[in-house]
Amino acid sequence: MKQMKDYEFWFVVGSQYLYGPEVLATVEKRGREMCAKWNAGGKLPCRIVFKTIVKTSEEATNAVKDANHDPNCAGIVTWCHTFSPSKMWLNGLRLLQKPWCHLATQYNRHIPDRGIDMDFMNLNQAAHGDREHGFIGARLRKSRKVIAGYWEDRDVIDRLGSWMRVAVAVDFSRNLKVMRFADNMPNVAVTEGDKVLAQEVLGWQVNTWPVGGLAAEVAKVTDAEVDALMKEYRKLYTFNTKNIKSVRYQAKEEIAMKKMLDREGCKAFSDHFGDLYGLEQLPGLAAQRLMAQGYGFGGEGDWKVAALQSVVKAMTEGQKGGTAFMEDYTYELEKGKEYSLGAHMLEVDPSVASGRPRIEVHPLGIGGKADPARLVFEGRAGKAIVLSLIDMGGRLRLICQDVEAVKPIYRMPNLPVARVMWKAMPNVKTGVECWITAGGAHHTVLTYDATAEQMRDFARIMDIEFVHITKDSTPEKLEHELFLNDLAWKLR
Repeated sequence: MKQMKDYEFWFVVGSQYLYGPEVLATVEKRGREMCAKWNAGGKLPCRIVFKTIVKTSEEATNAVKDANHDPNCAGIVTWCHTFSPSKMWLNGLRLLQKPWCHLATQYNRHIPDRGIDMDFMNLNQAAHGDREHGFIGARLRKSRKVIAGYWEDRDVIDRLGSWMRVAVAVDFSRNLKVMRFADNMPNVAVTEGDKVLAQEVLGWQVNTWPVGGLAAEVAKVTDAEVDALMKEYRKLYTFNTKNIKSVRYQAKEEIAMKKMLDREGCKAFSDHFGDLYGLEQLPGLAAQRLMAQGYGFGGEGDWKVAALQSVVKAMTEGQKGGTAFMEDYTYELEKGKEYSLGAHMLEVDPSVASGRPRIEVHPLGIGGKADPARLVFEGRAGKAIVLSLIDMGGRLRLICQDVEAVKPIYRMPNLPVARVMWKAMPNVKTGVECWITAGGAHHTVLTYDATAEQMRDFARIMDIEFVHITKDSTPEKLEHELFLNDLAWKLR
């Protein structure tokens, strides 16, 4: 799998032959200068490459074809420095398969009071050209990100970089493989789903490997491999257990699963406590450790949340807030002080920990296996979003809710798992009503790094429904939105 730094974006500038060779030379010089400054500034997560000036239909078509077939090109950024007749972009944009950002900017920040004349106007007419360019995108119904503002301003650069991360996640998603150990939990509806639809729409290849195969891989792990990993554990975590045998077995599971995932090119996995054939413990610490390394995970066979976590981790590579597999467990319902408590049996990603996690061993109570080791910690406070991808039958819906995570208001010394506490927007009661109305799952992805805007961009590029629950949401507004969405999708 490629990393963020391995991708590039192509800067394609629109013009035409009408204004003469001197204008075209200036347009190219400025386009190259803009890319050089963006790259030198170090604020974009990927390199942006000046590619060409589009002046004819053939040039637009060739630029798009080249972008489609270059594995390192994650998307194109277009800008019309001069007026660029949109019919000459039509054939090319119809073929575009990569994410597209339309940057509506201009080279000069100010209008030169004494310097503006018709020569200046002909050269610097992005306000004119970008509207023509925007029309053809709307006419073609092409998914595109429109960013307006001055190209050297930090907010414009930040939004461009944010979109780049989404485009990289799109490429990652389209090549994602998910390893399932066993099926999903019996009779649970929301962890089911159409795997063919998921591959058709999102690119996810979801297949099953026998748990017995994992058990055989665990048996091959050597003591030397475990010893090396235990040294890493002691560097990163506080040992709050004398049951070292349990911790060492989790290390074996981590090593074995990582070998299988890497061998098969998988970046996400799921398991189920009801099928642990040949294993001594349900992976707890092992699953948490793999999530911290960038793999997505889903409990009870929930492959959708595993894949979604993996995609969000790819989108937020290098950021430090954290992204975790999560589950709503219980509520604090004192008037005016309502919160949700999120946790899971074992598997909460330590990337969201507020301090140094502790390794502990406790009985699990389900699964019928030995007591598993796990990391126990409190999640950090801060603004975040929770995400759920659900199968609506023939289409997918991505639900995003704004939340405010807080330091847990109780110590909960007898709760032997990692925990995060948050207030859902607009408040817990209304937020829960909206989440349930939208069909949101109990398994979610909690991320402090990805934004609702990024997830909306991802959904738009992937052509799936997006529902956003915010501080302004009400059940009535949401019901109306969902009703209109259903009508729109039925007409597609």
